[in-house]
Amino acid sequence: MEGVLAEALLAQSRDPRVLLRTLCRGEASAERVETLRFLLRRLEDEGVQGGGDALSEAAREVAAGYLVPLLRGLRARPAGAPDTDAPQARGRVLRAAGAALRSCARLVVSPPPLAAALAEEALRDLLATGSVPGLEGGAEAAVEVLAAVGPCLRSREDGPLLERVAQAALLLALAGDGEAAALAAGRLLPVLGQGGAAVLQAVWGGLVAPSGPDRVDLRLQVLSALAERLLPEPFAHQTGPDARCCSQFWRTVQAGLGHAEDALTRKRARYLLQRAVEVSAERGADCTCGPWEGNGPSLFWWSEKKKDELLKFWENYILIMETLEGNQIHVIKPVLPKLNSLFEYAVSKENACWIFHPSWHMCIYKRMLESENKILTKEGVIHFLELYETKVLPFSPELSEFIIGPLMDALSESSLYSRSPGQLIGSGSPLGLKLQKFLVTYISLLPEEIKSSFLLQFIQKMTSRHWCAVPILFLSKALASVPRCKALGLEGLLALRDVLQCTMITHQILLRGAAQCYLLQTAMNLVDVEKVSLSDISAFLMSLRQKESLGRGTSLWTELCDWLRVNESCFGRSSTCTSFGLHETSSLNAYVQNLVQEYIKAPAWETEEKCGMPDWSEAGLVALMVLLAVDVEGTKSQYSEKRITQNVLRIFLDPLLDALMKLGTNAYMPLLKTDRCLQLLLKLLHTCLFKGSSTQDDEVFTLLQNFVLSATESISDFILRRFTMNELNSVSDLDRCHLYLKVLTELTQLHLKVGWKSGNPIWRVISPLKNTSIRHLQDTDSGQEPTLEKQIQRLVSMAALAMVCEATDQKPELQLDFLDAGPMERFLASLQLNQTLQKPHPEEQSSFFEESSSSQGWGKIVAQYIHDQWVCLSFLLKKYHALIPASEGEHLELILPAVQMPGRTLQSALDALTILPSDQVLPVFCCMKILVPKLLASSESLCIEAFDMAWKIISSLSNTQLIFWSNLKAFVQFVFDTKVLTIAAKIKGQAYFKIKEIMYKMIEMSAVKTGVFNTLISYCCQSWMVPASSVSQGSLSSANNYSELVLEACIFGTVFRRDQRLIQDVQTFIENLGHDCAANVVIENTKREDHYVRICAVKFLCLLDGSNMSHKLFMEDLAIKLLDKDEVVSKSRTRYYVNSQQHRVKNRIWQILLVLFPSFDQNFLNRIIDKIFQAGFINNQASIKYYIEWIIILILHKFPQFLPKFWDCFSYGEENLKTSICTFLSVLSHLDIITQNIPEKKLTLKQALSAVLQWCFHPNFSVRLYALVALKKIWSVCKTWHIEEFGALTSIVESSLNQVENMHGVGNAKKNWQRIQDHFFFATFHPLKDYCLETIFSILPRLSGLVEDEWIAINKFTGFTDIPLDAGLQWYISPTKLRELKPGDWAQQDIGSNPGETDDQPEWADVQKKITPGKNNVPDADLELIFPDRAAKLGKSMSRLIVVASLIDKPTNLGGLCRTCEVFGASALVVTSLQSINDRQFQHLSVSAEQWLPLVEVKPPQLTDYLQQKKSEGYTIIGVEQTAKSVDLTQYCFPEKSLLLLGNEREGIPANLIQQLDVCVEIPQQGIIRSLNVHVSGALLIWEYTRQQLLRQGDPCHQVRAFSETSYWFGQMK
Repeated sequence: MEGVLAEALLAQSRDPRVLLRTLCRGEASAERVETLRFLLRRLEDEGVQGGGDALSEAAREVAAGYLVPLLRGLRARPAGAPDTDAPQARGRVLRAAGAALRSCARLVVSPPPLAAALAEEALRDLLATGSVPGLEGGAEAAVEVLAAVGPCLRSREDGPLLERVAQAALLLALAGDGEAAALAAGRLLPVLGQGGAAVLQAVWGGLVAPSGPDRVDLRLQVLSALAERLLPEPFAHQTGPDARCCSQFWRTVQAGLGHAEDALTRKRARYLLQRAVEVSAERGADCTCGPWEGNGPSLFWWSEKKKDELLKFWENYILIMETLEGNQIHVIKPVLPKLNSLFEYAVSKENACWIFHPSWHMCIYKRMLESENKILTKEGVIHFLELYETKVLPFSPELSEFIIGPLMDALSESSLYSRSPGQLIGSGSPLGLKLQKFLVTYISLLPEEIKSSFLLQFIQKMTSRHWCAVPILFLSKALASVPRCKALGLEGLLALRDVLQCTMITHQILLRGAAQCYLLQTAMNLVDVEKVSLSDISAFLMSLRQKESLGRGTSLWTELCDWLRVNESCFGRSSTCTSFGLHETSSLNAYVQNLVQEYIKAPAWETEEKCGMPDWSEAGLVALMVLLAVDVEGTKSQYSEKRITQNVLRIFLDPLLDALMKLGTNAYMPLLKTDRCLQLLLKLLHTCLFKGSSTQDDEVFTLLQNFVLSATESISDFILRRFTMNELNSVSDLDRCHLYLKVLTELTQLHLKVGWKSGNPIWRVISPLKNTSIRHLQDTDSGQEPTLEKQIQRLVSMAALAMVCEATDQKPELQLDFLDAGPMERFLASLQLNQTLQKPHPEEQSSFFEESSSSQGWGKIVAQYIHDQWVCLSFLLKKYHALIPASEGEHLELILPAVQMPGRTLQSALDALTILPSDQVLPVFCCMKILVPKLLASSESLCIEAFDMAWKIISSLSNTQLIFWSNLKAFVQFVFDTKVLTIAAKIKGQAYFKIKEIMYKMIEMSAVKTGVFNTLISYCCQSWMVPASSVSQGSLSSANNYSELVLEACIFGTVFRRDQRLIQDVQTFIENLGHDCAANVVIENTKREDHYVRICAVKFLCLLDGSNMSHKLFMEDLAIKLLDKDEVVSKSRTRYYVNSQQHRVKNRIWQILLVLFPSFDQNFLNRIIDKIFQAGFINNQASIKYYIEWIIILILHKFPQFLPKFWDCFSYGEENLKTSICTFLSVLSHLDIITQNIPEKKLTLKQALSAVLQWCFHPNFSVRLYALVALKKIWSVCKTWHIEEFGALTSIVESSLNQVENMHGVGNAKKNWQRIQDHFFFATFHPLKDYCLETIFSILPRLSGLVEDEWIAINKFTGFTDIPLDAGLQWYISPTKLRELKPGDWAQQDIGSNPGETDDQPEWADVQKKITPGKNNVPDADLELIFPDRAAKLGKSMSRLIVVASLIDKPTNLGGLCRTCEVFGASALVVTSLQSINDRQFQHLSVSAEQWLPLVEVKPPQLTDYLQQKKSEGYTIIGVEQTAKSVDLTQYCFPEKSLLLLGNEREGIPANLIQQLDVCVEIPQQGIIRSLNVHVSGALLIWEYTRQQLLRQGDPCHQVRAFSETSYWFGQMK
């Protein structure tokens, strides 16, 4: 066509210049420029045969005057100018102009050559505009010109020019993402690559030259464009570079395979690899790219002798990399075994060394680990961790780099550590266990010279980022499992200490403590003690939080003592001076002795009286090392005779005891020394008495206690002198004051513990201290501005007075023995509350702020002063609470104003809440607890204001972990005090509703802050327990008025997010370790999980006495509210699915009703029995049905009088029973329990047989099964009682049971009959013997398929000690074998809303036929027709195609598939639940198709059996999936009996089901997106099956036309 057009033009005029000028005029349309190209091409052909100068000149004019400006104009469009040309037309013009320019260059043969001139000009433009912002269009035009004339340049004459153009093009291509760069890489460089070896060598040199960090995607773009030139041709002599022999080339390819973020770059890398393999195989010559860094194999090599092995390796490799692009785990999983084979190919069995470089394998793992699909990432991590379970790989630095790099980055993702499906809570993370196993194996295989550096880098990597609690825990646990070796020195120990700091950022205390335990074990296992000193060890130990991990008496403490004992003489010497300046020694005892001496010794520079407090951490370090050294000596006694512990401890503490004994007499002892001694004394007592250590028979604790008691008098005299002699008068002395008061409190507790004796030294301190404090506080300033010294004295005195009050309040012995009854009380009662302290004089302020030893500001100091006032007032109110009047109107002599004027005091408390910071309000709350009950009746508005302000403070603290819980507890104690609740309920005023409002706000807060409701319900139940144990009629009065609280507690519990469930799982795992993990011993279990709210409520209800009328009324009221709640939840429009919040709430309601059942009498059941039976008619999940059936059985057993009401339930008609009959049939299966208390059983048994037999004829298979089970059970009872004479019923029953028991075949019918008989509810469950908390809250939820969040283990009931166990402990645990059962695959299901619903299984039809002895009783035969027969009556043909959609979740997809299957005559559609047809979205898309199509219910766990059964029936199992061996749909011939298995919307077909398939069929695709919607995919295969069957039946045109018409009419009906 092009030639004809050119001939026609030339026929018009033989002068080419006229033609060319004519075409160059006018608008540059695509047609015009293409015509010009055709003509120039024709002229080029003629010019080759014998052209002339005229032709050359004409071509030169066209090129310079038209084509080059045209290219520049198209490319260099001004910024912001509208692009009116269509992209397609513009592209045509560019391509035609470029080809025309190339023809012009070839036509101009006279000098100067046009091609060289145009190239020079374009190169200048390119260099001038290529890197200038805003001029990219000029660079694009220059590239177009160069690409056009490049093939015309001569390699010899224009060689230098070609090289310069090549270098410029390469720089441009590697410069960025602009269109010019893309043109340079995609068009210009391939053209230049044809310019000879020199040009190609210049490009290659630029590509492989070492440079700074550049973009792999751009480099791969260039390499893929030049691949044909850089990789040698199969049978040609190689003259240019061979990329296969360059390691830089392969590094770039690997970077593209493993790290590239975009799919195109990864595709280019795969193309280069595949092309290199193909070239190597075709050439048949050996090659290698040169050695890699080190002694490992080359990155790429080829040997003709091993061609087959090499091809197999690279084919599998490329297949894996291509499969990973799908990001679908169900497609990738079947390919992963090929990755194992890659390792087998890569390692030489003879030499045990790498044949293929392991970096190739790491590229696969990097790709998996960097996938956006977290499931694929987890699969990649697990696959790598499992490598060493089956094979031993040679050492390679690349493996170690991968572990420390990408693998550890991936391991930082918390979601990877989740449990596997079916794994129990607390059983541990599978990935965590694999990580532990892998690390132990890998490190044991490392060469000794590598092991240290690897471990150091591994630990340092743990410090390089902020880890979440779960990953750092399992990494630490894995490290702790590494066998002992001397791998870490001081640098490693410091790195471990840094990791310890990383663990502190998490809020999960238990996980944090466990990680610290494992890191300490890691240090003991891996540190080379000869490279570290005892100073280094002690500093490391101080990084641990003793309250969370290293507690004395724990197994970890014992392990540490053993480690110190074994290595005592091996520690190295420190190269640096310690913090105390002591001389380093390797002996533990000598080190500790020197440590104590240097610590006690006062520094030479300590001369000033006013000095700051020493650091508490130094005292903690010394105390820790002293106790460790003493316990180490204690462990030696079992190995050899050593000195007794007393002598050792005495030697260590001699300097301390000597200083303490001199405190009272040596007035010139340096202040810093006294501070250190007292700090060390406190730290020793706290560390020795820490949780986890038993004080009984603890020789160390006893000795330490005796030492301290012996020094009590000296310490007491010193403290009294410091307080009474005005020696505490500077800001730095405030911290010192608190130190002295802590010591005094500790001494008081010690003396009370050993027994208070007359003449006790503490007694001599308390009274003078109290009197001095009162005197200082009573001193007035006589109108003068107070000095700083005076203000400090007042602060110190108030703090001392508060300490006296607290000690007296906690230990009444002090008050009874020596506390004055008058002066202090009168002073405190007259104290001006919330009195602040004025700031010091301006000239004193400078000295105040210069005292850097105290970080407290004046506001914080004043807040502490007010706090201490309220501590004293709290003591006063508790002591004289009986004197507080109910109102201030009562005229009393004001002896104690603060006590006798409660209204004013409460108002002052409200003022204090506005002044004090949140961490100082506890004593104010304590005072409110005493005042509010007294004032609630008379000053309700003031009390409501107190409630509001206190709740506001609590709400603001919800994110402050340290002080929130203590304040919340105090808040609950005063707002929900029993007296407050009783008074508020009695007057029914605003306070009553305000308390309920706060109650619901706290419950709401619990949804986001776990544990708030726990605090509330625990306190209320404990406060109600005392009256609950009483038999008085007034018991539980407050609980009756606030039963909503117990109701909400009974059904409380939120659906946790995935990350919250993970934290709970891991915490349970740690708790299950018990004493093996020291964190469980030293960290108190706060029991803040949501389970404990229900546990508290249940244990409280168990303590109530049904014979007590008050208790009975409370439980009955609660039961009615629970039933009302169940009704409300059932009517809710919230989506009701398994384990939904609605399901869980209903489940909890019926659990509590079962707990309350023993307290129900016949009169109360008369009120609620209808509601219970009505609940049986509601469409419920399986677990709820079990509870309802259970409680009905218990009612009928205890009160057979309700049997007539139960029989009435069977006469409601099929329309009402269609979703609930299985519930009442299940009840009848336990008729033996029901009839135990019935003397005359025959009538009841006959009624039961009559009720059950009618349901044995039901068209629904599930109903028939339940009826048969009930029939068999009832008949068994009849035989047991020898009651078998029921007339005609006897033969019918026996005939039905004989036939169902003797059914033939191996289909689903027989299997399901056996399954339902073996089901726990019919085979093992005993309604009376299994009535216990364990069955209700743990066994039944587990067996009925509830999520593990809803299982409450019995040990949680017994472990919750806030509420004591009731006397009937045996009621907690199930005595039967029910707890040993596992969940079965049969679950009780409601049937659908379609009354004619049946199945298409021939075995099921056989069952129906055999159990129908009287055909005359069969209703309308049309309704009994199974679907194929009914369809035949309507003239509809049915195929032999079964479509299985059990894996599909979305109702829209199921509805569409149902419609498609019905239109094309599928024999059945298999779904996961028949309830899905009731979904509105399903019905909207199915347009009633479910009424004309057989639907079969097969749950995903049952699919394997179902597929195997269909195979045995001759069906071919076809999967719709993309796999390595899948068949193209256009090439597959469907058998007549085909079963089509469709995958899940997200995950496709699981790997275990893919193994069941006979064939996988995939739909051919042309686009970029890799998958279709599952309904669309299914529809395509259903139609293809139908089309092929029609062709086999003959007259395909008629049949296809008929289906087309059907589709048309269905479309019209839509």
